[in-house]
Amino acid sequence: MLKISSFNVNSINVRLDIVINYLIESKIDILFLQEIKCTKENFPYKEFEKLGFNVEVNGQKSYNGVAIISKFPINLISKTLPYLNDETDAQSRFLEVKILDFRMVCVYVPNGNPTDGEKYLYKLNWLKKLYEYCKKINLTNEKFIIGGDFNIIQQNLDCYDPNAWVNDALFTHEVRKLFTQIKNLGFLDSYRVLNPYLQRYSFWDYQSGAWQKDNGIRIDLFLVSASVVDLLTESGIDQKQRSLERPSDHTPVWIELLNN
Repeated sequence: MLKISSFNVNSINVRLDIVINYLIESKIDILFLQEIKCTKENFPYKEFEKLGFNVEVNGQKSYNGVAIISKFPINLISKTLPYLNDETDAQSRFLEVKILDFRMVCVYVPNGNPTDGEKYLYKLNWLKKLYEYCKKINLTNEKFIIGGDFNIIQQNLDCYDPNAWVNDALFTHEVRKLFTQIKNLGFLDSYRVLNPYLQRYSFWDYQSGAWQKDNGIRIDLFLVSASVVDLLTESGIDQKQRSLERPSDHTPVWIELLNN
């Protein structure tokens, strides 16, 4: 079996012990990280390498940043979402690698709020470019996994109270339509493949007792190609990590695959 997880850590250096303990206790083979909030130079490589993991980082000072940690060798493909203008886009939100015979992409999709400003337009453009990229990848028939924090509430089932998110950039019609177009290329939400009606969340705000009230949303996930769905045995959300002392506001999501 191959166990792959994704975790928005909200600062790797603040929550390093949580991540290391999670890797060991949950026997994770490959971990996607988002919001690492540090440059490549300040990432704690040695802490993972001494445990036998390989590391690839696309970092950014104080904001954003993604990384992939793997028991297997990592072949870097790209740190930039194709079709975006490299000169104007300095946000570290994309990391594409080859591990074993899988093409894997770790993403941290823009939040987009407020919806009446540049951040929302940036999110829409980012998702359009992600669609173009996925359309191209889909033609290769590779084993493809794209995981991370998508900052999109797909449907009412993925939210404790849809009415509270009506005007939010995570739940607008435009954003959900773009995400649906990506899935319609042939990529499946691994959690919904195995849990079509289960209402569980991966994010709870730090404010207003959201965790204690279970006022959450599911925005962290893995999209997988048809060839990967055939290998999918389990998919879950590890909510225990949200109850720890000084936790991230997200909790890890994971999939298990047959490793042929």
